[in-house]
Parts: sequence; structure tokens; C-alpha cells
Amino acid sequence: MNPALSTSPDAVLRAERALRRNVPLLYLIRTLFWAHFFGAVMVPFFTQWGGLKLSQVFYLNAWFMLCSFLLEVPTGTVADFLGRKFSLALGGLFAAAGAWVYVSEPSWIRFAMAEFLLAVAFTLHSGADEALLFDTLKAADQESAAVRVLGRLEACKLLGINLGTLAGAWIGATWGVTAPMKIYSLPVFLVALLSLGLIEAPTSGEKPTRRSYAKILMEGGRYFLTHPVLRLLSLDLAVTNALAWAIIWLFQPVLQACGMPLQYFGMVHAGSCLAQILFLSQVDRLIALAGSRRRLLVVSTVVAGSAMLLLAWIRWLPLVVPLIFIAFAFSLPRVTIYTAHFNTLIPSDKRATVLSCASMVRTLAIVVVSPMVGWTADRSIGLALGIVGTLLCLIPLGSRVEERHLEGGTVAA
Repeated sequence: MNPALSTSPDAVLRAERALRRNVPLLYLIRTLFWAHFFGAVMVPFFTQWGGLKLSQVFYLNAWFMLCSFLLEVPTGTVADFLGRKFSLALGGLFAAAGAWVYVSEPSWIRFAMAEFLLAVAFTLHSGADEALLFDTLKAADQESAAVRVLGRLEACKLLGINLGTLAGAWIGATWGVTAPMKIYSLPVFLVALLSLGLIEAPTSGEKPTRRSYAKILMEGGRYFLTHPVLRLLSLDLAVTNALAWAIIWLFQPVLQACGMPLQYFGMVHAGSCLAQILFLSQVDRLIALAGSRRRLLVVSTVVAGSAMLLLAWIRWLPLVVPLIFIAFAFSLPRVTIYTAHFNTLIPSDKRATVLSCASMVRTLAIVVVSPMVGWTADRSIGLALGIVGTLLCLIPLGSRVEERHLEGGTVAA
């Protein structure tokens, strides 16, 4: 039992119950929430049924990210104020509502409304499940397993995307590109029900007092802004992640340019998720192989950038597909390495709010970068990939992150 927590029999029993119940349940919730059946047909959904240009797809994504940016800290504070399980339950309900608004009519206004609802859902989940999971491990004196367990949680996200896109491609080809979005409402509604079965992990020996919403928001925000390592790592992650995010929206146009039929898009999307799961499952070995966390982050950024540079010029399908897998595997999962370290730097009562602050920085970076990538992509997919790939290869040269920033760390009192 963690010495910072009460060692009373009731506290020990509660910690053990939370560990047994929360870990598998959070894995299942993360999988269902990210079962994006619509992922395999995103670009055709927007461009064919919705009638949008590719640049407008990026603008819509920027709107979603802007909403997420504005909602990130308030919804993170909801998790700290009402409890993480209620935040997750509300997120499931908002996601179900957003899915149905999305398919109600192919219009920009409806799409924008749906994106707002989905932004509420995603920000209610952002940081809440990770915070509850970390506190569960801490209460059971299992903090040393944080990187591995949080990696599995991220792998569950990718598993959900994987299963969803495999099924979604077939559903879209059979019943139309709106059907996957309609079906997505079912697993997220189940998420709302399952979340109520979670146990809030004990964080101290005393019964916690409920502080005001405004106080939690101010304290969490102040902690983030005054913590130099958190700020540095969040900024470094935000820049690379915003650029890497482009591959999510550009890989399907690349497959279309290569002549791949729509029904196979799901297989490629699923393969990209499996590649990310493989990266996360081997993260400890990769860190050892690279020699340090810092070196792994540098190498993975350059590898992802190089893959996008090749995708900018190559249109031979047998080579394009593996390059897409590499670009996904070595870019997007890097968030987990940072997040696992963020948790060790944040006190329990501020964890969800501060993690939301870090996520907020990443979101704002995407809001800024996405419209520029979309504008470029309207003119040339290859040019957009080339610019993104070049920047990813160059960014490590200017990074101020050092190995000491990624090691150690204590939880503040």
C-alpha cells in the first residue's frame, strides 16, 4: 500500500477492489469509446456524402480541435469535481448524440454542431481515464507499472479503432458511408453505462472534501503554468503531434490516388492501428535499444517524417501501404511516453485538470496547423506530405528536451 495513503483495512480493501475492477473496465471503456466505425470511410463520408473539399475537412477538424481547446480544462475540472467515472459516463452520452446529429443532414452547420458535441465527449474522456487508472495504481502501490499499463490503455484505444475500421469499411460499402456513424452510437452509449461501475480510487486516508469548481480550475491551471518541465514537454509534444496528425486525413486520399477500392480502406486503417499497438507493446525494449527515452523520441520523429516524405512522391501501392504503417507507428503513439511521465509530476487532486491543460496545448497546435495542411492538400497531396515530413525531420534539431526532463520526477504534495 502506498505510504502516502491510509493503511487502514478499509482503505487497503478499497484500493484492492479498485485495482481489480478499474483496470479491466477502463480497458474495455477505452476500446468501446474508440470503436470508430466511421474511421475507414472518413474522407468519402465528408467529400462524397457531405460534399466538402479536402481543405474543408481540415477546417472542420480544426473547428473540432478549437472546441476541444476551449472545453479541455473545464471538462477536466468536471472530472476532478464530480469524479472521473461520471465524466466518462457523460462523455459516452455526448458521443452518442454527436453521432446522430452528424448523419441527420449533409450540411456544414449540422457537421459543426455534431463536432461540438463530439468535442464535449472527447474532452470529458481526455485525461479522466488516465488519471483514474494512475490513481488506482498508486493506491495499490503499483506506480512502477504506469508506463506499461498506460501503454496498454493506449493500445486498447488503437484496438477499438482497429476493430471499428475493419467492420466500418464493410458496413460503409454495404449500407452507405453514413451507416458506420450511426452504429458508433451503440458502443458509446454502452460506455456511459459501464463507466458507472468504476470505483473512484482512494487518494488519501481522509475523506476528501469537495472544493469549488473554480478553485480546482485555478489550482490545476496554475500548477501547469508554473511547472517548467510540464510546459517544456507539452510544447515539444504539441508541435510534433500537430504535424503527425496530418497523416490521419491524408492517407485515404493517397490510397484513392493509388486506385485502392473503398472496401479495403478499413484494412489499411486497421493495419496502421496494429502498427501503433506493436510500437506501444515494445516501448520498453525500444527505449533500451535507443539508449534513452530522449533518443527514442528523436528517432521515432525522424522515421515518421521520412515515411511521409516518401509518401509524398511514391504511388506504388505495395510500398505505399507499409509507409503508411510506419508513419502511424512512429508518430502518434509517442504521446503515451510523455503522458506516463506527466503523471509522475502531478498531484492526485489536480491530475485530471493538469492533464487536460497538457492536452489543451496539443489541441491548440492542431487548430493552428490543420488549416494550413488542408489548404496545401487542396493544391497537392504530395506537397502537403512533403512539407509535414520535412518539418518532422527538422524539429528534433531545435528541441530543448533533454533526457533529465524525462526521468525521475516526484508527485508534488
